[in-house]
Amino acid sequence: MDILLSAANGRTGRMLLSALVDAGADVRVFIRDAAQWPTLQGMGAREHAIGDMEDAASIEAAVEGCNRVLHVGPPMHPHELEITQRFMAAAQRYSCSRFIYYSVMHPLLRDIRHHRLKLDTEQALIESGLTFSIVQPSRYMQHLENIWKPLLETGVHSMPFSVTQRFSVADLRDLAAATAIVATQPGHEYACYELAGPEPLSQEDMATTIGRLLGRDIRAEAQSLAIAQLDRPGLPELIDRGHDLVGLPVPDRPPVVVGPGVDPGVAEPGEVLEPPPVPRGQRDPRGDLLAGGLVGV
Repeated sequence: MDILLSAANGRTGRMLLSALVDAGADVRVFIRDAAQWPTLQGMGAREHAIGDMEDAASIEAAVEGCNRVLHVGPPMHPHELEITQRFMAAAQRYSCSRFIYYSVMHPLLRDIRHHRLKLDTEQALIESGLTFSIVQPSRYMQHLENIWKPLLETGVHSMPFSVTQRFSVADLRDLAAATAIVATQPGHEYACYELAGPEPLSQEDMATTIGRLLGRDIRAEAQSLAIAQLDRPGLPELIDRGHDLVGLPVPDRPPVVVGPGVDPGVAEPGEVLEPPPVPRGQRDPRGDLLAGGLVGV
């Protein structure tokens, strides 16, 4: 088997599966629920493995016989490093020729929890001795899907970051296609790629473009919300790459506030929520709060 694809039933996983199949790869998908298999089989997956990312034995069984591993980690999971290390250990045991890790753009921004988790995992992979490739995708253009209905109803393009902050957003299909090239073709060993769109766009830029296409005025507005709790029914669809679909419980999360005092300069592609701001130079004592990074979903 060419490639084991983890988190295959999430939004990102399904798009990666399609891209890998288009690239001619034989793909084994790692899923938690057998009920997910018929859909993925219909998308071109050749085999499936049922398992749990917290269960090393099921991961080893899934990796056995695969030449490469393409790992999509669960977003914002506090144990992402340990989860990825289980996949890395299995890849080492079965002498996989390459381990491809789907990370995030600018993981060096350690004050953003999601990015800190990715950076620690990248370091572990680089030091593992495995032949690796790392892709660092920018914010998805598909995140617009989550605000499309209220945008049409209100005429406001509203996301929780500055209206002038620019992001080089990219279509998830293009990111998946680029990742498939890295995963299936030689010459990408020990490489790390930043994957971004062709044009940096702010909320104001996006609102102008959408308004022109709709033939109506659309304005941009920085979102400011107090969120009493963030539980599974309240999660945006973009988290479908995450915990429930890859076999992990949604972790408890304390209240998170998005307020006007948040420094928009620290916003990062894919960032959705920020904790209340703390003085510059001081670390938020609640460093393990959800701090954004709902990217890559």
